Amino acid sequence: MATVLIPLPDRDFDTTEVAVPWRLLTDAGHTVVFATEAGGSPPATDPLLLSGVVFKALGASREAKTFYAELLQDDRYRNPIAWADIRPGDYDGLLLPGGHAKGMRQYLGSAELQTRVVDLWATGMPIGAICHGVVVLARAIDPATGRSVLHGRRTTCLPRSLELSGYLFTFWRRGRYYRTYPTYVQREVRRALASPRDFSRGGPTLLVRGTAEHDRTAYVVEDGNYVSARWPGDAYLFARRFEALLVQHAALGTEH
Repeated sequence: MATVLIPLPDRDFDTTEVAVPWRLLTDAGHTVVFATEAGGSPPATDPLLLSGVVFKALGASREAKTFYAELLQDDRYRNPIAWADIRPGDYDGLLLPGGHAKGMRQYLGSAELQTRVVDLWATGMPIGAICHGVVVLARAIDPATGRSVLHGRRTTCLPRSLELSGYLFTFWRRGRYYRTYPTYVQREVRRALASPRDFSRGGPTLLVRGTAEHDRTAYVVEDGNYVSARWPGDAYLFARRFEALLVQHAALGTEH
């Protein structure tokens, strides 16, 4: 079974984008290791995703919140390593979750984490990124090329339409809560790519989330060892496709 690394900020990550992959990966027998900037103390999800952003809506589903409650009891989550202690040889896969509240800037803007991600990317291990997590890859510059590791790869991320609609629906109560940065996620990610054609926003979500039972509106982009997704509604499909990459990668390693 594989060992998967999930780096996180100290606070404000998306509940669903962490708890659902963690639950599916651990249920499949994989080991999930967490990392925060300093390590040693458990991080915390965005509290509004547990209570509801407005009118008790736009938060995590009941099942995702149950998974998060279970995650809080996980020893590796309660004792994360530090970003500086990440060693590529210790892991078989990397998963980069998202989130949009301001605490995410610690994770999205960390030069230390970006350097570690470049090293992990260079191994060819399975890598998954969802929502704002794709921004970490867009900002991870390979010193050999001076370009993002995403240059030449196909991807999706949080679409401008979803980011804008969340902001417009909630600004009266939450201000710029849904606007992590002045630049839209989609725009920053597209700038890192070799061609605009390498970006895909997928079909309309209709704000219907995928579940353990259906993927009717869920969407991911797969490109070799890399899988990306757009928002929490894609989390189940994203986790399953990432887990399939882990299994495939392990099988290829056994063959060689």
